[in-house]
Amino acid sequence: MAINYIVLQGEDGAVSAKRIAEEFGMPPELLAKILQRLAKKGFIASHNGPKGGYVLARSPEEITVGQVVRALEGPIHIVSCLEDLDCPQYSRCNLRSPVQKIQASISYLLDTMTLAELTRETVPIQDLTTVN
Repeated sequence: MAINYIVLQGEDGAVSAKRIAEEFGMPPELLAKILQRLAKKGFIASHNGPKGGYVLARSPEEITVGQVVRALEGPIHIVSCLEDLDCPQYSRCNLRSPVQKIQASISYLLDTMTLAELTRETVPIQDLTTVN
């Protein structure tokens, strides 16, 4: 939400952390950690001073939702056991293949949707039949 807000509001200049925290009713400490991670990964940059705050470091067309999710949450897994070779049920699990397809579809959507697309009023959902 924070980076999306920066995309939408940042056209007028930097957006302060205080403003973002107030807008979403977030604890400032939690928001600070999120903003630090986004800055460390090169998605946003901070500017000091009276009109300081955060701006996108790159164009919203160059940043995918998947990149942001992974920066904040780590690898995207819908179930934790998908790659667990030590699982006693691994060889006979009949859910692994369907779950892998679902995982691939989710990753594909997140990796092909940019922040620019996310900020539009309507986000087109792509046909997933082409996802293997």
